Amino acid sequence: MEATVKSNNNRRRRSYHTKRSSSPVGRNSGRVFAAQPVNKNQSDKTETKSYPFNPNGNEKLRIIPLGGQEEVGRNMTVFEYAGDIVILDMGIQFPEEDMPGIDYIIPNTKYLIGKEKNIKGVIFSHGHLDHIGAAPILLEKLGNPVIAGRDLTLAMIKHKMEDYKKGSASTLKIVQIKGIHDVIRMGRFTIKFFQVEHSIMDAVGVIIETPSGTVVHPGDWALERDKSGRPTLDYSHLQNLKKPTVLMLESLGSIHFQRSGNYEDMHNNLFNILQGAAGRVIIGTFSSQIERIKWILEAADKLGKKVALDGYSMKMNIDLAKELGYIKVKKGLLIESRKIDNYPDNEIVVICTGAQGEENAVLTRIVNREHRSIKLKKQDTVIFSSSIIPGNERSIQRLKDNMYRQCDNVIHGELMDVHVSGHATRDDIVEMIRMIRPTYFMPVYGNHYFLKEAEKLVIQNGFDKNKIFVADNGSVIEINIKEGKILEKKVPSDYVFVDGLGISDSQHIVLRDRQVLAEDGMVVVIVTVDSHTGKLIQNPDIISRGFVFLKDNKELIEDLRHKVRKWVTDSNPLSWVDSNEIRNTVRDKVGQFLFTKTEKRPMVLPVVIEV
Repeated sequence: MEATVKSNNNRRRRSYHTKRSSSPVGRNSGRVFAAQPVNKNQSDKTETKSYPFNPNGNEKLRIIPLGGQEEVGRNMTVFEYAGDIVILDMGIQFPEEDMPGIDYIIPNTKYLIGKEKNIKGVIFSHGHLDHIGAAPILLEKLGNPVIAGRDLTLAMIKHKMEDYKKGSASTLKIVQIKGIHDVIRMGRFTIKFFQVEHSIMDAVGVIIETPSGTVVHPGDWALERDKSGRPTLDYSHLQNLKKPTVLMLESLGSIHFQRSGNYEDMHNNLFNILQGAAGRVIIGTFSSQIERIKWILEAADKLGKKVALDGYSMKMNIDLAKELGYIKVKKGLLIESRKIDNYPDNEIVVICTGAQGEENAVLTRIVNREHRSIKLKKQDTVIFSSSIIPGNERSIQRLKDNMYRQCDNVIHGELMDVHVSGHATRDDIVEMIRMIRPTYFMPVYGNHYFLKEAEKLVIQNGFDKNKIFVADNGSVIEINIKEGKILEKKVPSDYVFVDGLGISDSQHIVLRDRQVLAEDGMVVVIVTVDSHTGKLIQNPDIISRGFVFLKDNKELIEDLRHKVRKWVTDSNPLSWVDSNEIRNTVRDKVGQFLFTKTEKRPMVLPVVIEV
């Protein structure tokens, strides 16, 4: 049954589609079963199986984050107990500005090499790319272990697998989480679940139990509140979990004092904008905001408007939600973006990707006048219905500036509540600590300063400083019933870059060269010599790319050509033939000469042609 929450006399779908309860997780009404994969050749049968647990809890539980502790994204955590391993999430990180040509970054799994048979399962908390994006690569690399997740999350993983490699989704070994009272045995781990509020359907909090300690991990989360400020979800029952408990809490909200608004205000504002807009309404949002897109579709239908969905991930996610029955679209409501000119402007709503200023996303292409069908008009209304992901501030600012030049009606969160964040605030973090009362606190999922601010915040509110773990990627935290500590040693967690079809943790060498090319360009010096005598046959050729414009710098280029010819003529030609010393000589001397003349250090590529 689809969960609904009554709030301010309005009912809406929650992010987790199951009956909501404040009772302890894992009570007898749920399914208790061993992780048994379900695929085309297997039926969905549950099995209960017991494992030889250490009753004294002296065996150490290890928590090893492979990503998400020093950046926003690349979330992946390894839990290890008595030789068994369980993994939570496999996310990607998007490249930074100094990573030209890199598609994305994935967690480094060197620590798991040789331990593939010990991996008892991978749990996915929700379907955002920073939590599932690396699954197609890493699941294959780790021998295709069993995975567990909710319906939409699993559907999105399957789609990512097929995008990455045709037919690979058939290799998935799936355990479907059907309700928050399900209990899954993964080796010596007991996995339970709890309700969370986030900005995507089917998000789920995870409890990982061992005799040596219990981990409580909400994944990404928000603490929704009613009009009076009271949380609509109560986590007090998590106090009853077996101690010691470690609360791993996403801490992006550790610097946010103010909430982004509530759903009722956001819906009222969006409806009024849709109703009163004189021209087209173009809404930029995350493609995973399925509940919000569903609401906009319903509002547009009430107002007699047509909706164009634009963006590959946007269309794909809505198709998946329709297949799962989460969204029902009336016939004739959706139109293709190329047909919007067939209708009056005030009857058109466009919902598209690109609210983060991504280079090739739909909204960016519209603003840059590169979209095939949509050109901004003065009377259009453009809505940013998303928050700013840390690191995207500059690209979003440029997008806004260009948009304001073309359109008179730009609306974003700084002007009106048109977005409710899926992430918590400082008050929410304090409230979560108060409700759960964990033995240990570990802030996660953010740059280091987010984690340190979360640490300071909970200490100010009475939490024991000695029971907080501020970890780095690769840190190893050990827990047993007596103590918890961060070890000095770390496991490998260096960036693994995905560049086209290439996947490598040594890509930094290529990146270094790309950075040089991006900063100062390159100069190619082509020298043709006699293969027998080593003498210069013709004038050296000079090619410049990204260094100087040849037509505007003829004097510099001719001077360089003269210098190269002189270096070749004055040197011992026989030594060049034998040792190719020419390459090193030209590279060093050309580099010194160009720096003297321009104070730039282009990449110098000497090419020797022997004829």
